[in-house]
Amino acid sequence: MALTFDLQHTDTETAARCGQIHTEHGEISTPIFMPVGTVATVKGVFHRDLKEEVRAEIILGNTYHLYLRPGLEVLEAAGGLHKFSAWDRPVLTDSGGYQVFSLSNTRKLAEEGCVFRSHIDGSKHLFTPENVVDIQRTIGADIVMALDECPPGTAEYAYAKKSLGLTQRWLERGIKRFDGTAPKYGYSQSFFPIVQGCVYPDLRRAAAEHAANLQREGYAIGGLAVGEPAERMYEMIEVVNQILPQSKPRYLMGVGTPENILEGIARGVDMFDCVMPTRNGRNGMLFTSEGIINIRNQKWAKDFSPVDPNGATFVDSAYSRAYLRHLFVSKEMLGAQIASMHNLGFYLWLVQQARMHIAAGTFAAWKNVMVKKVAARL
Repeated sequence: MALTFDLQHTDTETAARCGQIHTEHGEISTPIFMPVGTVATVKGVFHRDLKEEVRAEIILGNTYHLYLRPGLEVLEAAGGLHKFSAWDRPVLTDSGGYQVFSLSNTRKLAEEGCVFRSHIDGSKHLFTPENVVDIQRTIGADIVMALDECPPGTAEYAYAKKSLGLTQRWLERGIKRFDGTAPKYGYSQSFFPIVQGCVYPDLRRAAAEHAANLQREGYAIGGLAVGEPAERMYEMIEVVNQILPQSKPRYLMGVGTPENILEGIARGVDMFDCVMPTRNGRNGMLFTSEGIINIRNQKWAKDFSPVDPNGATFVDSAYSRAYLRHLFVSKEMLGAQIASMHNLGFYLWLVQQARMHIAAGTFAAWKNVMVKKVAARL
């Protein structure tokens, strides 16, 4: 059974919509946020808590990191990432394209693919559109991404155009390999193209048209939140989503803040991922329905109120701001764990609230209030 998408409700004032993605590892309600499990773990969070407390319906793994460690031999012997990591819900893997971007000092791009050096031991490796498909077949993700180049948000037009051409040629090679191979573990996988084009509307339109013509089960929007102003990012999302089919899920890669997610939903995005909830949580930044908290600040030392006054996550009834601050200033690892779970729970709460308001026809008014609240510093 290939991935399918049921579009259930659309907002009358914005492009927001909600629906259901069906995979062989379970259902995904959209819009959805996907916690990032880069190396087969969402840092510091038990799978039990991801399911029961955070309420995650799908997590993301990283092809580059999993390829290097634990490696394909281990993953295949285990029966794929689901069995290796004891996660029985859907998984999406990115293709390593963002690592191609972020490892700019240790990689070399060519028509064949990308040569790079491992950040672990300096060993040399090659990613091609074909072997990245093979790697993701071995990992066993439900949703597989195409290899792409992610140019910086400040890239000149000539570079962005050349980069897009390479990404599109790689995409066609990747699809040919995907369609010519079979899953390894008895369940289906789906292949998502990635729409690039930097901040240039004509390139984004061309990329979206090219991807849409390939008629895949879903589509990703890449190369945003990489240095360009937020308004340019929103503009590019609008350009792309006017072209990508309404009947397929749309995934905005690596974005971002709660405000970014609400604005993305308003422009028709269905899927999001970002390391921000856990990375920022480990450093004492908490996202709440009333704004952003730096839990290390002295002002919270005697604040015995819940972390989120509106009950957005499990933390709210269990731990006070004062207690969580104590854990951080005492350098207790429980502080980072609680903050990570709180932030993930808040992100999942936020998209659940968006779904509810889209279905009720009240999304636009709710979103206009919430974008101001979630961006405020408390």
